[in-house]
Amino acid sequence: MSLIKRNDVLFPTLMNEIFKPDWFGGMDNFKAHVPAVNIKENEKDFELQLAVPGRKKEDFQIEVNENVLTISSETKSEENVENENFTRREFSFASFNRAFTLPETIDEDKIKATYVDGILTFKLPKKEEALPKPKRMIELS
Repeated sequence: MSLIKRNDVLFPTLMNEIFKPDWFGGMDNFKAHVPAVNIKENEKDFELQLAVPGRKKEDFQIEVNENVLTISSETKSEENVENENFTRREFSFASFNRAFTLPETIDEDKIKATYVDGILTFKLPKKEEALPKPKRMIELS
């Protein structure tokens, strides 16, 4: 929450008041469609996971350009219910776009992606020169 300090008293900013969830009911049905992300570094690669349930592999657009991995998706659904007294039409639209700047140590040509049980997983292998060097013994002479 952003606050403004005047005479040692903190006041909420106007933006906090405008964007309260109950302000004219405008935020009641607002849902963020940005998937949660987990990033894990392993010895030989990075693993990136996005939680995006309810989609198909065909719903994703994935590209790597100039060290930036961009993942986006767009889904639409529509339902029509017709009765003799009324017609109801409901539709929904959900999209997201996430971009990740990749470290120079990633071998972009070997990136692999899978989508299983609502989890989109990327294996981002490290370049050979970025892998840890094995220990070697030095003999005393």
